[in-house]
Amino acid sequence: MPELKRIGIVGCGSIGGQLARSISSYFKDRTRLMVICDQDNQKAMALSNELNPHPDVLPLDSIPLHCDLVIEAASPETCRELVPKALNMGRDIMVLSASGLVDIYDKAFNLAKAKQARLYVPSGPITGIDGLEAAMTGGVRSVRLTMRKPSAVLGDAPHVQSKKLQLSSLTAETVIFEGSAREAIKGFPHHIHAAATLSFAGLGLDQTQVRILTGPEIAMHIYDVEIEGAFGRLAVRSENVPSPQNPNHSYLSLLSACALLNEILSPVQLGT
Repeated sequence: MPELKRIGIVGCGSIGGQLARSISSYFKDRTRLMVICDQDNQKAMALSNELNPHPDVLPLDSIPLHCDLVIEAASPETCRELVPKALNMGRDIMVLSASGLVDIYDKAFNLAKAKQARLYVPSGPITGIDGLEAAMTGGVRSVRLTMRKPSAVLGDAPHVQSKKLQLSSLTAETVIFEGSAREAIKGFPHHIHAAATLSFAGLGLDQTQVRILTGPEIAMHIYDVEIEGAFGRLAVRSENVPSPQNPNHSYLSLLSACALLNEILSPVQLGT
């Protein structure tokens, strides 16, 4: 019987919790969920008691010591703290809060290379990353992301707060932000991880353009990715239903993480 890959999860919210359940069921023949962690220890304990076998609930610093692959499903702040620690220990890590990598990407890349560890970033709620990676080998001129989200989801964003935008009073679909991916991540750090992922795969944070729209008729999480380059033009849209556990997230984000985990565990890789 092949050795099971030992996994640890940091963040036991809607996505982390569902990943833990998937690992303990769908992936149980290939993995073992060893440890979990959450800022809310009671939430982590409740999740552990739900699973069989029960993963240990440990502090953040201890998680990489007990697993081969760490999955960050917490927050950009946790990502910035956890990624260097895990990579420095030679542990592979999957990052769901991609915007947390913005300030540490070079450090993380160099650590992964030096320690022969792997840093994984799933596509999340968008599609087209494989096409972008292929296009980059021939030359890309522009990458643009347009995001539409329900107003209720965006109210806590720093950009909305600083501009004193009254999203609940909008009567039609409205552009509330337009600028670079770097600026978008600063203004919406918990809402636009997709912009970071696109930037890392493509032209970078300053050359990737982002528009964010909201309005009373927008009920789904909609992402339009447009890429132009030597290959031609690629335009792809994903219309995502909100996660049943947390409407702030797209359901596809969870499915994307599961798909990447399956790819990590599989001897066969499909796509670019």
